[in-house]
Amino acid sequence: MTPTAASVGRLVVCPTPIGNLEDVTLRVLDTLRQADAVACEDTRRTRVLLDRHGISVPTVSLHEHNERSRTAQLLERIRAGALVALVSDAGTPLVSDPGFALVRECVAAGLPLEVLPGPSAVLTALVASALPAERWRFAGFLPRAGGELRELLGAAGETLVAFESPRRLASTLELIAAQDGARPLAVCRELTKLHEEVRRGTAAELAAHYGEHPARGEVVLVIGAAAPAEAGGRRMQAALASLRELLDAGARPRAAATVVARLTGLSANALYAELMRSRRELHD
Repeated sequence: MTPTAASVGRLVVCPTPIGNLEDVTLRVLDTLRQADAVACEDTRRTRVLLDRHGISVPTVSLHEHNERSRTAQLLERIRAGALVALVSDAGTPLVSDPGFALVRECVAAGLPLEVLPGPSAVLTALVASALPAERWRFAGFLPRAGGELRELLGAAGETLVAFESPRRLASTLELIAAQDGARPLAVCRELTKLHEEVRRGTAAELAAHYGEHPARGEVVLVIGAAAPAEAGGRRMQAALASLRELLDAGARPRAAATVVARLTGLSANALYAELMRSRRELHD
């Protein structure tokens, strides 16, 4: 039987401080006080925040190892009328943190979902970097494989924001510097905490600095857009790969170029011309 509107609770996504425990909104605190349960990535981390603000409420763990089973349990509680607050260890849940399955299933079940605004290491670092913020992309944690990382960096035609391990930061900066030493970057470390550091410079400058001074703490790396020629070349190569797949499947070159152009925003004539040029080079 479908529960009545009055008997249905709701899920509220609550961003928490990324470092300084004072950086929490009044709405989030009010929601946590009213909650029947707080679903958290690490109950011990969340308890520190709750104790700091004098909030006594039951907590339940929700992490990558129990997300499926816990989601089913929490949905039943919401159906029964509970207010469940979802938090992560720091920042806005779902941004490289657990919680997506719970939010997705809540929406699929037609249960009320509310998302509160609040702290985000991604946005804090983007603004602090002083790099263009009109168009930007969040990459989560950077890929470990060097080839994948080079491809990601080469294709980025906008500011790129990513999390990085302090142990890998120096090698990542060296790879970026080898690709384009003049590329503008910002390393944002320990944001909002006592030892906060935002260091801006070129890839070569920052690679040299962190090669001599290893980073500690949590790091957000903000990377300026790739040079237009490099980004455009990567985009063309990716489009050509798709075009060749269509040709291998039996499509005609002109028709295939038109389809790929429509999907990528590139010129069909330019795609066709590049395809013909690459074919001539192959046979020369």
